[in-house]
Amino acid sequence: MKKTKLIINTNTQSYNIFIGSNLISKISSLIKESSIRFEKCLLVIDKNVPKSFILKIRKSFKNKKLCLHFINANEKNKNQKTLDGILKMLLKNNFSRQDCLITIGGGITGDVGGFASSIFKRGLQFINIPTTLLSQVDSSVGGKTGFNTKYGKNLIGNFYQPNLVISDIQFLKTLSKREVICGYGEILKHSLIANKNFYSFLNKNRDKILNLSSPFIEKAIFQSCKIKKNIVEKDEKEKGIRKILNFGHTFAHAYEATLNYSKKLNHGEAVILGMKTALIFSLKNKLLKKNEYNSIINHISNSVLPSNVNKFFKVKDSSKILSFMLKDKKNKSKKINLVLLKKIGLPIIHKEYSRKQLSKFLNNELLN
Repeated sequence: MKKTKLIINTNTQSYNIFIGSNLISKISSLIKESSIRFEKCLLVIDKNVPKSFILKIRKSFKNKKLCLHFINANEKNKNQKTLDGILKMLLKNNFSRQDCLITIGGGITGDVGGFASSIFKRGLQFINIPTTLLSQVDSSVGGKTGFNTKYGKNLIGNFYQPNLVISDIQFLKTLSKREVICGYGEILKHSLIANKNFYSFLNKNRDKILNLSSPFIEKAIFQSCKIKKNIVEKDEKEKGIRKILNFGHTFAHAYEATLNYSKKLNHGEAVILGMKTALIFSLKNKLLKKNEYNSIINHISNSVLPSNVNKFFKVKDSSKILSFMLKDKKNKSKKINLVLLKKIGLPIIHKEYSRKQLSKFLNNELLN
């Protein structure tokens, strides 16, 4: 079992992130190494996780009382009803705060399961086993939990750090190419907001990472988690610098909500399109230089990454997109708060623009 370890130290929790291959057969030893103790645990499992992996995980818990709860994890089901189903299982089986909830799935499973952990008896132990590239490099790190409503994405939620994260790259081999691309979008985002050397590494090795080749995929996951670790440790509750992690997300979340979280556009694809939109906006507002803009746009366009927002939206959709952008949780006024890019490794927060400015920009982009 080859593994690397990152330790996240926040004001509320210190925990390990293990990254490696075939880690799920050694879950018990990883839990012991992390000094976590419990008698009973609820496994909240995405129905898409292959049964062979579930069997391996169950075998790792020989001396524990296990309860299993399967969810159909998609953006439309990231809702109050799914949350209530998890809470009902915890209540019915009389879980205590010393017991543990373990999520096995992508970001949706981790977000809703983590939120249930945070509010059940005001908090029980929580272990996250992310199974998608997107969740391994992003949502499993940093403690954001929550669910969607008809008013927008992740508007109900809180910060609740896990006790342990186990990222096993064996799960990634079961993913579709589309799912891998989704995760790559967040990896690219981390390089753009924090580390030009990492961006250069991605430029050289993008195809190897997308093909899940070792050791490139492990390095990409580790570096992404390390970037997010450094940001989260400085600003756990997103009061300041942590906002840079939302680069591209104001547009992305609005795109997803406008399409009513349909399968036409999943979260990772929306983030890539959102970043591209934010890059164009940064260039047009004379924040980002043309040569760096061209480099990033070429990186996105000369690959299998989604790059054309017009494939999903027309000019008639712009007012709906804007209405969701106005509801974004980063906004503090009637203006829309955007995270933009000055250069690779140097994002800008606290930039606010009026509805009129963004309407003109979006209409122009959707006409092209």
